[in-house]
Amino acid sequence: MPESTIEATTELQTLTAPEKSGKADSEQPQQQDKEKSPPAPRHILAIDLGGSKLKVLATGETEPRKAESGPQMTPVKMVEAVAELAKGWEYEAVSLGYPGLCGASGPRSEPGNLAAGWVGFDFAAAFKMPVRILNDAAMQALGSYEGGRMLFLGLGTGLGSTLIAGNAIVPLELGGLRYTKTQKLGDVLGRRGLERIGKKAWRTAVAEIVHDFLIAFEVDYVVLGGGNSSEVKDIPAGARLGHNQTAFRGGFRLWNLDDVRTLSPEETHECLPIPPPSGWRIL
Repeated sequence: MPESTIEATTELQTLTAPEKSGKADSEQPQQQDKEKSPPAPRHILAIDLGGSKLKVLATGETEPRKAESGPQMTPVKMVEAVAELAKGWEYEAVSLGYPGLCGASGPRSEPGNLAAGWVGFDFAAAFKMPVRILNDAAMQALGSYEGGRMLFLGLGTGLGSTLIAGNAIVPLELGGLRYTKTQKLGDVLGRRGLERIGKKAWRTAVAEIVHDFLIAFEVDYVVLGGGNSSEVKDIPAGARLGHNQTAFRGGFRLWNLDDVRTLSPEETHECLPIPPPSGWRIL
């Protein structure tokens, strides 16, 4: 196994390991914290759902499993595909990176590159276990974060984007910004833009956008992720490439954040409430 894969796998496993209890003088505050926020599940299935690929990885596993998604992918088909892909793996909770706007109860808009039916779908009942849902770019950003003020750009089917600053996760929709009079930024930096304008022009556009966004968002660094980030030849100043497993790392980290609603397989009123704001927030 390549050394980079071993290191990434070790970190993924460490992220979901339970914390050791403290000494007697700190037992009471820790007990109060546990009452506010239940401990993270020991085994999590992280799902990275994109416009063309569906990828899954469980805690303790080393190799993601993949399937095709696309315009025919409904939430029911997604659940069925995930169950097939994850056969033989042990997991007790699910993290879903969703390619669209998300709220406390799940998707708030239908995805542009998948079939309809995602808004209002009961994911916890379908998976028959607790589920946490976050925008896919935000989940990749969470897995890529190494401190400071960071902007994540997901170069995939479209353009995903998220800002993390001061322990606040801010999902963005930068792909909707105008790039020219007739094209939006997502039309240029997404997969169709890469195919239409060619690699050379596409790489130039990526470099220009990284430079502009470093200034506009006053970030310390930009992370370029997504399936097409491998097409970036010369890494722009102030940027770095994300690892291909950062979406899963973000899915595992998601259960260590307090400001995220857990969707329960029970009725809506049985869902775990959002606890009071802690060090991390999703805006």
